[in-house]
Amino acid sequence: MDQLIQHIANALILGGTYALLGIGLTLILGIMKVVNFTHGELYAFGGFMAYYFAAQLQWNFFVALAFSIMLGIVLGAVIERLLLRRMRGADIDSTMIVMIGCWIAMQNLALLVWGGVAKAIPTPFPSEPLVIGPVAVSWLRLFVLVVAMGLILATYLLMHRSPLGKAMRATFQDRDTASLMGINVNAIYTATFALGSGLAAAAGALLGPVFVVTTTMGNMAALKAFAIVILGGLGNIQGAAVGGFILAFAEELGSGYISSGYRDAMGFILIILVLMFKPTGLFSVRGERIG
Repeated sequence: MDQLIQHIANALILGGTYALLGIGLTLILGIMKVVNFTHGELYAFGGFMAYYFAAQLQWNFFVALAFSIMLGIVLGAVIERLLLRRMRGADIDSTMIVMIGCWIAMQNLALLVWGGVAKAIPTPFPSEPLVIGPVAVSWLRLFVLVVAMGLILATYLLMHRSPLGKAMRATFQDRDTASLMGINVNAIYTATFALGSGLAAAAGALLGPVFVVTTTMGNMAALKAFAIVILGGLGNIQGAAVGGFILAFAEELGSGYISSGYRDAMGFILIILVLMFKPTGLFSVRGERIG
């Protein structure tokens, strides 16, 4: 029982960052209808920026995280403005090729700049874990969970309580009608891609100090983000959040009770089962809207 409680605690902490990845990707897929192959590289970008600010420039750790997330938002806006806006109206195959090229270019640029050696990010948290009964949780992981949950809540409120969120949901439902009603669709697309990119960078900046930062860390992160979108249903923020936790629980319990070597496989076995019995996702509903 003690081991089970520890696995549950670990899954909750990992699930928060998985949810950030899934929410960012489901927004882009749902509103823009773009398969964002750069999502994993934006995740890695957040980790490398956190390393650069915290380790190389020796900034305050919390300031480094904030700047990493903001730069992720800026990079997302640049990608949308320079690449995706030019592809507006193109067929999905052409857009996918462009995004795949961008993904490869970003990964190789990261390798050129940072090299192939893993980077560790220093943190101000003590090495001694917080022990509550049979559960031991590092202070860093607890901080990651709190920040991730705060970002998930902030995204939900943005989508449901702000004019920008209302415009984004209107664009998701009917782009042409939204444009006729005075919504600047191009600006909404830029904001959507920037927000999704910022959430991916936030996940990378938060998990970078927990593990290490590498140039290939975005590969598996991107696959997991797509898996979470499948679990939650396209355009469903709540579904993506829950899907992130489901994937984390599948991985943690699978690695704990079967084999750690099958950690990543457990989540994708779950995805196959979902696709077999509910192809639209666990939480999709007819007439679903973003949010």
